[in-house]
Amino acid sequence: MVAQKPDKQAKVAAAANGHPQRLDKKLYERELYRLQAELVKMQAWVSDQGARVMVVFEGRDAAGKGGTIKRVTQYLNPRVAGLVALGAPTQREQTQWYFQRYVDHLPASGEIVLFDRSWYNRAGVEHVMGFCTKEEYSRFLHQCPIFERLLVEEGILLRKYWFSVSDIEQENRFRSRLDDPMRRWKLSPMDLESITHWEDYSRAKDMMFVHTDIPEAPWFVVESADKRRARINMIAHLLSTVPYHDVQRRPLALPPRPPAQGYVRAPRESQTYVPDHAAELLAG
Repeated sequence: MVAQKPDKQAKVAAAANGHPQRLDKKLYERELYRLQAELVKMQAWVSDQGARVMVVFEGRDAAGKGGTIKRVTQYLNPRVAGLVALGAPTQREQTQWYFQRYVDHLPASGEIVLFDRSWYNRAGVEHVMGFCTKEEYSRFLHQCPIFERLLVEEGILLRKYWFSVSDIEQENRFRSRLDDPMRRWKLSPMDLESITHWEDYSRAKDMMFVHTDIPEAPWFVVESADKRRARINMIAHLLSTVPYHDVQRRPLALPPRPPAQGYVRAPRESQTYVPDHAAELLAG
């Protein structure tokens, strides 16, 4: 029997565990850049047509939502494509209608809004961790489909993505963050609680889908065991659901620089410059 190479063995083991083969980096980067160029075209169409696009990112902790959002927005104009990531509600917001604080962030004409988590907090963490009452939870499940139907009837292009990851992969990602000072901030006590409440969150997600996976605003599940696959799969799907097209842009040309009018620059010593840290690196 011919011995398999280590990388071949890893692929076989991954397949046996239901983990897809990791997408080749060069292939991923090439396709990601192509898709990002299409996102720029979509952005131009949104601005030109006055469309309103709203994308909801939900899913397990450490499922790759943040990394995907970064790739979606990387080349977009922040004045057109905005990110909403709300913290805990204030005391005043706690007394409002639950959906009220999200309404202010809905897209206006010519805008794309990405929600890094959303009103679905009530169906997930608030319900599982006991931050809302049973009555508030039941009211949410009843009102959420109505709220979203109203958004769609209003003409908003609403897309909802659920990022799915296994319990083993989630724990691995948590462990890698514990040892990484650059990503340690991504971990909170609430994130770690999700390990001990894995099945509770699973039941909550199933119930949420039963009530809110509606024809007008369906859920689209993104398998995110391989982050590279998840990112391009999600972006490609989003693009396929928006009826955008190339927008004819007015040609631009640099104007000729006018002749000097006698301006004299202020002396350098009259201004405070940042230290040349780069020069220290070169000297070292």
